[in-house]
Order: sequence, then C-alpha cells, then structure tokens
Amino acid sequence: MEEEIKAEFLKIGFTLDDEEEILKKCLTFCQNYSLEPSDLVSSWEVYYLNRQLDESVVKDAEMDGFLGHLQNEQVETAVKKEPGLHMYSFKDVEMILDAGDEDTKEVILGTPTDKSEKLHLDVYDSAHKTNGSIYSSGRISKLVTPFGKRSNKFVVKFNIDNLPTTETVNGIHNHENLEDDIIQRIRPHKSCSLVVHRSGPEPGCWFMYDRIEDRFNALENRIRKHAAALVASRLYEEPMDPSVASQRSIFAIGMICCDGEGHLNDKSILLQSSVEHSGGQHVRLELNKLSHFSVFPGQVVGIKGHNPSGHCLIASELVDSVPLSVAADMNLPRAKKQALDEEIQATNLSCAPTEITMVIAAGPFTTTDNLLFEPLTELLAYATKKCPQLLILLGPFIDSEHPQIKKGTVDLSFDEIFQMEVLRRVQDYLEYMGPDARVVTIPSVRDANHDFVFPQPAFDLDSLNNIHQITSLKNPGIFEADEVKIGCCTVDILKHLSGEEMSRHSMDGTPSDRLSRLASHILSQRSFYPLYPPAEGVPLDLSLAPEALHISSVPDLLILPSDIKYFVKVLSLGGTSEGEEQMKKCVCINPGRLAKGEGGGTFVELKYQGSSDKINASIVGI
Repeated sequence: MEEEIKAEFLKIGFTLDDEEEILKKCLTFCQNYSLEPSDLVSSWEVYYLNRQLDESVVKDAEMDGFLGHLQNEQVETAVKKEPGLHMYSFKDVEMILDAGDEDTKEVILGTPTDKSEKLHLDVYDSAHKTNGSIYSSGRISKLVTPFGKRSNKFVVKFNIDNLPTTETVNGIHNHENLEDDIIQRIRPHKSCSLVVHRSGPEPGCWFMYDRIEDRFNALENRIRKHAAALVASRLYEEPMDPSVASQRSIFAIGMICCDGEGHLNDKSILLQSSVEHSGGQHVRLELNKLSHFSVFPGQVVGIKGHNPSGHCLIASELVDSVPLSVAADMNLPRAKKQALDEEIQATNLSCAPTEITMVIAAGPFTTTDNLLFEPLTELLAYATKKCPQLLILLGPFIDSEHPQIKKGTVDLSFDEIFQMEVLRRVQDYLEYMGPDARVVTIPSVRDANHDFVFPQPAFDLDSLNNIHQITSLKNPGIFEADEVKIGCCTVDILKHLSGEEMSRHSMDGTPSDRLSRLASHILSQRSFYPLYPPAEGVPLDLSLAPEALHISSVPDLLILPSDIKYFVKVLSLGGTSEGEEQMKKCVCINPGRLAKGEGGGTFVELKYQGSSDKINASIVGI
C-alpha cells in the first residue's frame, strides 16, 4: 500500500520530502480511517490548497495538520449520518485550553465568550474556512505574526519575468523607514486610458426580486448559446435529445446537474438538455469511458455518446469549451457583430505592443484586531515608490466578516468608515502622484456598506473631488486599460469550484495543475460564475442582468481574488485536433488577500507589455 500511496502522490505532481517517514504515517492514516490511497491523496490535495502551501512537496512537518484535516472530514461524515453526534479532536482540546487561559486573565465577570466564535473569527478570511468548516488544526492563528511586529515588510514570494530588459527584484525590499525617508516625487511616465464595458446593474437598483422564471430563462439561454456556438463552429453536428434511446452515437448539449443535494459522484451526474431539444428533461450521464474530465454543477458541455436504454447516456467524448473562432454572443445583430469583428481584427493587426504597469490588491484591507487599515496605508506607500500607471483595489473594503463590524462595536456608520479610512487615503495617494495616476475599485458582496447582491452595482463615488482619476466598476466588471482587456470578479468562484468540481486525471503521468484548471473553467464557460446552484452565501440574482456574468471574449488579464493560494498563471485556450483553432492566452491573477487575520497578506505588481509572453509579475508579501 505504501507504493500505491507514493504512486498516487506522484500522479498529481507531488514529491515526498522524508519519503519513508511520510509513507509510514500515511499508511497509518489509511488503516485508521479505512481510506484507499487515492482517497488519502485527494484529501491531501484539498489540504494543500486550503493551507496555501508554497511548493508541491509533501513534508513531514505537515503531517500533524493533515491528520487534523482527516479528523475533521471524519467528523463531518459522521455528523451527516447522525446529526446529533459530536466527535472531538485535538482542535476541541486546544479550544478548552484557550478558554482556561482566558479565564485566568478575566477579573471582572461578564458575558461568557463563545470560544468557537473566537476561533472562527481568527481565521475567517483565510482559506481554512470552506462552506462553514475549518480544514485546519485550529492552530493557524497562533502562527500569524501581528501586522505591527513584522520584521520584513515587502518580500517577493513569487516572480515571473519574461521581459529581457526588466530588472527583477529578488529577496526583500528595504522599506522599513519608508515614511521617514525623503521620497523623490516621480510620477507615472504616462497616464493610461480606461474604457469601461458597461453591463450590469446600476447603483440604486432594486434586487431580491429574483423569480424562478428568471433563473430558468438564464440557464436556458446559456445552453442555447453554447449549442449555437458549437454548431456554428462546424466541428459538431446538430444536437439531439439525449433522453431518447438510440443505438447509434449522437451529439447532445446540456448542463451538468447533481441528482441530490450532495457533491457530484459517478452515480449522481445528470445532463439537463434545453427545452428546444428535450423539453428540459434530465438523463443520467456515465463518464467511465473517458480517460480524463473535469465537471461541476452548472457547467454546459457537449457530449458525444449513445443511450441504448433511454435511461443513461454513455459518453465517449466531452466538449467543455466554446471554439474561439465563433462569436460568443450569437444574438448580436449582424451589423454590430461585423463591427465587433473589424474592431478585433484591427486590434490584432496593431504591431505596437501596449505596455502598462499596475499594482493589484484585494481586501480585506485591515487586520482583524483593529480598523486602522495599516495594510492599505503600506500598500499605497509601496505604490508611491513604484509609480504604477494603474492601481486596482478589489473589495471587500469594509468587510462584513470583520469582528468589530460583525459585532457592531464601531461608533461610525459603514459609509463613514469607507469615506474616512479608505477613500481619504486613496485621494491622498492620487493628489501626491499627480493627474496621471489612475485607481480602479471593484466592490465585493462582503462589503458592509454596499448592496448584498450579485451581480453587484458599482460604488457611487460622484461626490469625490478627483473623480476623474477613480473608476468604480461593477462586480464582475470588464474594462480596457490602454487596449489591454481586463476582467475582474471579487466573488470567490475559484474556491467555490474547488469544492464542487469532480475530475479524473489522465493516466499518462502528466501532473495536473488544479489551479489552472479551475481558472480555465471561467473562460471555457464564458461566465464569471458558471457554478449553479451557487455556493452558500452568494446572493446570485439572475433577474438583474444575466449578461453581466457573460464573458464575450477572452480577456488579456483575468483577476480572480480568492482565499486559496495566490498565483499568476498563463492560461492557454482553444486548439483542436484539426488545427483550425488558434491558441488564445490569458494571464490569470489571484493576488491573495492584503490582510490575513492579524497579519499581512499579499498583492501583485505587474508589468504587461503587449502579450502574455512579455510580462513581469511579482507576488509581494506585505
């Protein structure tokens, strides 16, 4: 079994540090919890993503934390079988010990503190909380260095440099006395032009009027658009009803659904076709004959296969993306479509590479122990030194999950905190940098001072003095900066897909990059949020503007802030066996969170020069 465990780790691209010791412990885990090697390694992959580990190496030091993760999984499985049952792990023991320490320090009797609530608040914005559960040992809060006690401020944690003449920054930037130094006032060498694609709800819109009819029409339109695009590519035949018994191979298009409330598995995958082709009927989908696949609820796919009994469609091929050569929006008028094609062709013929520099950061922008917004202050000081043309700030700004916001212990309103602590700092930054600096803000559904709905209207910033330098986007939003198309979405779709995806890797030994695969789903489905039903806590309202979630063409940059591990990856889309498709590349960026608990997080500094092959991207720890 140890050899099987080792083979499973190698299959997904992990190496073992202390091989003998790790395999011995993994064997014990399998025996104690009745796990197969494949199940154990799948659990490790989830643990690896949630803990945001730096490299694909299984280390002996992580085995205790991994044990806690396995215990939590066993608890969840047991609780589902017996709702009234509670199983204890060493996380509960630590909570009891923490409670004892607090009791010795407490002098004045007061309202008892809920220690479990305290534990959740300590790690609320980290990757260890997924769908209400914490996949860690509960000790992570003690390992976080408080923000004010950091020894190193700006550390480059990851770097991609494809620019031959670019000076790469390695190691640590010495900005310890940044505020005390005399900073030379260097402004951006040129201002970047911004063009916002206006699609989505407007500020002040009415929401919470979502009807079943609206949801049905939105899902039906997605299936019909995919079907029209696949047929227009001339690579696939006209779709047929997959629920009708047929001995010959057919081609069907539909949406992946789950037969029940749990996660997808081999026995619960359904395919829901359109009303036009099957009256919206479901049919069970069998994928056993496919060597590799990746599916999730809400994904629209094309299936080649046969249905001999009329009850189960046996797939021989799965098509999960729309060909790039086909116009994504098949409902555009012919004149508008022709103008769009001419615009895209003119852009492709432009030989002058577009160069733009930017700093990208996602909230929370303050630590959990206060509302001083120290990480935001240091981010703006860093931007003052680096002088990017564009500063992109993604919510949450006033985080509804912050302990003080959640408990209501602040004296100011949420709007006042946003104005005084966030916008005032941003305005000071712009005044210092001069008229060429630009800032883009995108709200989050976690913003306490904004509408709790998705898609989400932009912030109303008309009252600001330098409004021409601050551009507020909708969530999700698409804009162009010097002809570089950028898409942004602050809802954590990567984390949600990670919890719902069911996949099988090819057996040729090629490592599977799960983060790239999750990000590719967004572009393949041409939707900022292709998951349906949405994850718990996502206020998806399809009556507002379903076109707001639609991605008409692949952007040059795709910014998807997430609680899972930060990354900058170049995604390649398109390409067919016939060679009729060109490859389209997109740089996908997860800047991480600027603040994590009581400590600092990460942000991204990017220089983009015309294409994804000419970038300099650094993930900087603050």
